[in-house]
Amino acid sequence: VQLQASGGGLVQAGGSLRLSCAAFGLTFRYYTMGWFRQAPGKEREFVSRISWSGGRTYYADSVKGRFTISRDNAKNTVYLQMNSLKPEDTAVYYCAASASISPVNYDYWGQGTQVTVSS
Repeated sequence: VQLQASGGGLVQAGGSLRLSCAAFGLTFRYYTMGWFRQAPGKEREFVSRISWSGGRTYYADSVKGRFTISRDNAKNTVYLQMNSLKPEDTAVYYCAASASISPVNYDYWGQGTQVTVSS
């Protein structure tokens, strides 16, 4: 199983980025997908997740209203659209896949993609 995150980069505050995470080696449509992030010197934190069907989405309070998670099961890919970016959004962003629903326990993790937001 491999999760390949991409789309990170350097952007000015107020800008946008779209992260992608392509999944290989698993039956993607059966997995809840999540995004996490880890800033330097901080613990990894939850950002967002989406149910297998895309019908349910969840967000951390810090990104609610600015970030949107979506998925394309035909392309085995989950996305994170990030708008109105702030310097505090700077982190390495990771995607993860969970076969379990309740509770959600992530079985697989991607390698991360760096997002840097300049002020």
